[in-house]
Amino acid sequence: MATVVLRGQLKQLAGGGSDHPVAGGTIGELLREVEKAHPALGGWILDERGVMRRHINVFLNGELAAAETAVGDGDRVDVLPAISGGSR
Repeated sequence: MATVVLRGQLKQLAGGGSDHPVAGGTIGELLREVEKAHPALGGWILDERGVMRRHINVFLNGELAAAETAVGDGDRVDVLPAISGGSR
């Protein structure tokens, strides 16, 4: 089982917990399972087609990852909403 770590607003939508042990073989499968377990996350990570939203960054053990990236037991998947904005 891998651990999905949510940050920022995503953590709040998941009830305030950051670490979520999840079973799955790919990043995409893990993200679908996290959204199922926490319905308030629905649409924040994956769009209506089940595709990762562009403003979400996902890292597997510290390396940038894609939905099709394979995961294994003990892996850590960090899910970070992109931060945007500018200075004045």
